[in-house]
Amino acid sequence: MAGRPMQIGEVAARTELPLRTIRQYEDSGLVVPSAASQGGFPLYTDADVSRLMVVRRMKPLGFTLDETRELLTAVDRLSADRPGTDAELDPDERTVLVARVRRYEAAAAERVAELRAQLTRAEEFASSLRTRLAAA
Repeated sequence: MAGRPMQIGEVAARTELPLRTIRQYEDSGLVVPSAASQGGFPLYTDADVSRLMVVRRMKPLGFTLDETRELLTAVDRLSADRPGTDAELDPDERTVLVARVRRYEAAAAERVAELRAQLTRAEEFASSLRTRLAAA
């Protein structure tokens, strides 16, 4: 566990996610606190916060919770790959997982491009309103 364990309030502040949202992500299995306090309260690690940030970054791009879970599972499996040990992934599974992550990367890039286009149109609209107001 890197760093000191954090309570949910600190995690909420660091991720800018509401407590309720973090709990919903826990309930859906997207993030599982890595530790518990002596009183039984969940404690989070830097890795848990990183995982929450992945979820947070995927949401505005329109990814569903199921898609987010699928990506996190693929990333987890690839991260656990230990070549030359019992934890080594089968080459076929590794190929499938890498392809899955690549598909999400491509989808994210496409959605970012769409958002940039929307932002450009919104900025043009706001500029046209300013121009009209200046001429009024």
